[in-house]
Order: sequence, then structure tokens, then C-alpha cells
Amino acid sequence: MREYEVVYIFHPALDEERVGEKLERFHARLNDAEVAEIDHWGVRQLAYKIEDQGQGYYAVAQLTSPAASLTEFERILKLDEELLRYLIVLSEGEPTSGMSILAESPLFERDDDDEDEDEDEDEDDDDDEFAQAEGSPPEFSGGRGKRRRVDGPRIELLNYKDVSTLSRFVTEQGKLLPRRTTKVTAPFQRQLGSAVKRARFLALLPYVQNHEG
Repeated sequence: MREYEVVYIFHPALDEERVGEKLERFHARLNDAEVAEIDHWGVRQLAYKIEDQGQGYYAVAQLTSPAASLTEFERILKLDEELLRYLIVLSEGEPTSGMSILAESPLFERDDDDEDEDEDEDEDDDDDEFAQAEGSPPEFSGGRGKRRRVDGPRIELLNYKDVSTLSRFVTEQGKLLPRRTTKVTAPFQRQLGSAVKRARFLALLPYVQNHEG
């Protein structure tokens, strides 16, 4: 038995009751499966159109199931014409919501005087001294277009459904920012790459800016 998370995107015309009926029928195909949680996000705007639909009804389910049951399960999903898209991944403890898990304490503690001094110092020296720690997103500064670290809590578990965080690591052209810019660790950069790919597949993020169709 393994723990999985399944994200469903249904036709936007469906309501919560109808989606609930479909999920119950889908999950019944998983032998000995235990459904831990189902989170109905409801109708949301898609980052790009899927099957000519600009919106989709999102639902997220976390369940435990034998791996052998997934083949039949996916066959049933593919036959449903009102299911626009789905993604099955091994659960790593991400919340069903679109939130990442943050550390309790701030990554950096600073006072107003320190903040004023940083404004006067050379930003290149600032970047060298304070390398971006794992999970601390980049922030765009004005003027010279440099990027600086952001004070705040560390991301302990990156959620691939966390669009607000992921979008800060993506350029205006839809490309993932390199480590030399974000200053995150190599393992976190790999997590970012995987999370962004999943978010794009689920139409939570666009593949390119101003995605058409």
C-alpha cells in the first residue's frame, strides 16, 4: 500500500455534488483503497485552455492504495469525458490546499536600522554574504534590476500546487529562474523544477507568458 495524491480537473459545468459522485465511483475501482481526504477547490481559471475550456473544477484527493490497482483506475479516468485532466503522484505530505509548509521561525531576523543599512550597501556584496537559503524565494528590486534575498520563514515542504510561491521562481517568459539568481540549494532547485512541471501540467501555471490555447 502506498500513499497517493490525485488532482482532478473536471468540466466547469459540474457542481460539487456531481463531482463527489464521480470521485466516489472512481475510488471504488481502487481495491482496498482508503481515502484520507478530499478537497474541493471548485471552479478556477485555467492558466491555458484544456479541451477549449478556460475554467475547470479542481478536486484533490489523498488516498492509500495498492500500486497494482492504478492501471484499472487510470483506465476508468480516461473514459470519463467530463474529466479534463488528472495527475497521480506519490504523496510527500503536501496539504491538499495550495499552500506550502513553512518553518515556524523566520529565516532572518532584522531590525529597521539593518534594513536601512542594506539599502546603502553594494548589493553584490550583500548577495555574497547572505546566500539565499533553501526555500527562501527571490525578490525583485528596482533600479538596476538585481535580485535580493527575502526575509521570512523557510519553506520546509514545497507544495507543487502553491502557485503564489512557484510563480516567484519563474521568469516573465515562463522559464524557471537559475540557481545563480535565486541562490537556493541544489536539492531545492530540483524540487522547484519538478513542482513547476506539475503545476504547468495542471494548468496552474502557464507554459509561456500569455498562453494562447
